[in-house]
Amino acid sequence: MNEIISNNWNFPTPIWFGLSRRLEIIEALNELSIVKPMIVTDPNFAENENFIEILAILEKNKIEFSVFSNLKGNPTGKNVTDGVAQFNSSKSDGIIIIGGGSSLDAGKAIAFMSKQREDLWFFEDVSDNWKQAVTDNLPQVIAMPTTSGTGSETGRASLIVDEADMTKKIIFHPSFLPDLVILDPELTLSLPPHLTAATGMDALAHCLEAYCARGFHPMADGIAIEGIKNVKDQLLTAYNEPKNIHARSKMLVTSSMGSTAFQKGLGAIHSLSHPINAVNDIHHGLSNAIFMPYVLNFNKDVIEDRIISLSKYLDLNKKSFDGFMEWILDLRSNLSIPHTLKELNVDFDFDLLSEMALKDPSTQPNPKDISLDQMKNLYINSYEGIL
Repeated sequence: MNEIISNNWNFPTPIWFGLSRRLEIIEALNELSIVKPMIVTDPNFAENENFIEILAILEKNKIEFSVFSNLKGNPTGKNVTDGVAQFNSSKSDGIIIIGGGSSLDAGKAIAFMSKQREDLWFFEDVSDNWKQAVTDNLPQVIAMPTTSGTGSETGRASLIVDEADMTKKIIFHPSFLPDLVILDPELTLSLPPHLTAATGMDALAHCLEAYCARGFHPMADGIAIEGIKNVKDQLLTAYNEPKNIHARSKMLVTSSMGSTAFQKGLGAIHSLSHPINAVNDIHHGLSNAIFMPYVLNFNKDVIEDRIISLSKYLDLNKKSFDGFMEWILDLRSNLSIPHTLKELNVDFDFDLLSEMALKDPSTQPNPKDISLDQMKNLYINSYEGIL
């Protein structure tokens, strides 16, 4: 696909894909009968020319709106509470999310929580509390991702930091799935190389862990495999040639594919990442990239056959587990991803982090059982570079 073709599809939610689809924002608002949106965006995207262009379109069409951008890179419960307060005080009736993973997670949670009687943490994905949610008249949500990593635009959950215990919690409800997604690759062209690398590795982690996770879900496996191939074919091009619209387009779609695939489950890469994202404020995609080879090595005895099959599909030079590991290590190196946690120059409390990681919901689907000591060893190996 060298020519980027606009198209609409429904999987798992209505998606408008193609160049300049952001300019169809009025049609999107009309589609969902939104007349007074609140826009949720990243603080550093508010000055972006594409964002300004979208606001100009709204103003030209006399659409009344407010903007909420008081977000951290790893959004907190307070960010969501503040967003709900602004949504209600501005008498908004829908949400447009324009941003990366933090905006997408926060915006979805704001829309959901604007109608709830319980607090945010009641809906953590550890029980069936989601069944008690208020679902009548929830605000409609339009999601326009500006990065190619989290895939939160096709997800039924948000990752929010609970400031009380500094844990990153998965807040879940089927209604978190946005009502309309606009995938416009031009929104990702200004993404700097280090974020192209980190978010691209995040998309890879989603696809790879979904493929390796426990359970039978051939639809998720198929999407994951194709997503991994897209990463192999396009991520380095997007990194080295930031204006390459073909590579940007394939990576943007891959991001949505990764989130769709991990309905099957994730694994220890994410278990290890979530605590240091919350406690140490490390970028999620970066931490996933660092942990990836160490978790692959830990899981080797139960995933080797699957990785060999994947290596053949990817047509790697060495169609083996070791060949796949070489590809991962080379990819990280070419993207200037640190090989170890030590290179981040951050102090880590591995005892605390290990306990948090073991309790993380991503631990259970990992293809291999993990003890507390093994979780700590994964942190230490990732810090020291022991494979």
